[in-house]
Formats: sequence, structure tokens, C-alpha cells
Amino acid sequence: MTVPLDRHDGRRYTVELHASPERLSQLRRIVAAHLRHWKLDLHVDPVCEGLDELMANVHRHVGQANTCVVELRWRGRHLTASVEDNGPRLPRLLTAGGGGLARVAALSDSWGTCPTAGGKVIWFTRSVESPQDIFRVPRIPVTGVGTAELCRAPAPEPVPFGAPALARESFAPALA
Repeated sequence: MTVPLDRHDGRRYTVELHASPERLSQLRRIVAAHLRHWKLDLHVDPVCEGLDELMANVHRHVGQANTCVVELRWRGRHLTASVEDNGPRLPRLLTAGGGGLARVAALSDSWGTCPTAGGKVIWFTRSVESPQDIFRVPRIPVTGVGTAELCRAPAPEPVPFGAPALARESFAPALA
């Protein structure tokens, strides 16, 4: 089951599927397509890797016969990916091994889990900026012909070599 874009709550995509290894590659293609559609190409690999870990945990600890719901939610600056399953046990972060939730934590800015009436939800977020939000052209040219015109400061009067110290001191504040 696929739920289309929710226009009232930012951008959202939800898919319900079995947690089987065969479905993992299909889910990866779906997630990659949605992230590219939202112009979040730079986040395709880390989000897919994080979801791979979460789906592998569902397969390992809950079983592939169970269905789970994968949701992507983008609200401009944060992308949240979550997996909801019907397993009763909340996961634990194991520091040894480098996989599972430790890998999800390394790929994300934050992550968490919460129990639901029918199981649990595990989620992670990444800070993102859409390409439209990134300013691509410098506001003030760093060098070049246009710089002098933008900074039209009056040219200081030249101080003759050997002029009294008073003349040099009165000129110094004009530079500041």
C-alpha cells in the first residue's frame, strides 16, 4: 500500500510492505526515487543505508512474515525516515559490532524509538537543505571590477612623505 504526498504536512511518503530480503531492494529503489524527486540526491545513500539497517532488524527480530510501514517525511530542513513494525521489544543500541542502530546513529543527526499500541516505531532524522534553499551566487563579489563600484568609498587624500605626525594621525581614523 502506498500513500501519496500529503500537502498539508510538508512532503510525506508511506509504503507498507513485508520485511523480506526480496523487498529490501524494491524499497531502496522507491526511497531513492522519492528523494531524487524532492531534489535530495545527496541524501539517497545514507537514508537508504539507514533504512536497510532498520529493515534488517525487523527481518531478524520480528520476522519476515510481518508487515511494516516505512515513512519518509521532509519538512524543509529535516528529513525523517521511520519504520513501524508489530514487534513488542524495543531495540537497544549495542556499541560492539558497528551495525544495527549504531550504524543508523552514525548516518543520522538523531534517532529514536517509541512504543505504539501495536508494536514500535524506529526513526532517524537528517538535516537537509533543498537545492533551492542554497544560495549559489555570492552576494558581494570577492574580487573583480564590480567590487570597486560596490564599495564607493571616497579616496583618501595622499599624505606627502615626511609630513608632520599630526597629518598622519588625522588621516588614520578615515581608514577605519
